[in-house]
Amino acid sequence: MAKDEVRIDKWIWAMRLFKTRTVATEACKKGRISINDVVVKPSRTVKVGDVVSVRRPPVTYSFRVLALTENRLGAKLVPGYLEDITPADQLHLLDVVRISGFIDRRKGLGRPTKRDGREMARFTEEAIGWDFDWDDIDDDED
Repeated sequence: MAKDEVRIDKWIWAMRLFKTRTVATEACKKGRISINDVVVKPSRTVKVGDVVSVRRPPVTYSFRVLALTENRLGAKLVPGYLEDITPADQLHLLDVVRISGFIDRRKGLGRPTKRDGREMARFTEEAIGWDFDWDDIDDDED
């Protein structure tokens, strides 16, 4: 028998939006979860057709509820239960934050990783666009 309503903390955990149900419950308590633009408590129920917003700074993800379950699903089954309707501007903001993450490195995060170093080199190479070889300069050309 299919349920008509499921607790929001159980549903977002079952949809793999959070690693544990405890973390999902805490997110609700901190006001990071909303249903149809209303901030909700963990015990609030969600129905098919509701729009669930999950705020993970700096981005707010939005999902439309397609089906309900209280049991955690395999990752391949999740698309049958929710539809990602996150606005494009939010996804673009995520890309901007990812790029600026290695440029504006906060104090205390330590040295950049090898991957960060390669990304910084690639970024500065694209931004500056210099392909100048100092060995090609002739000193006799005056």
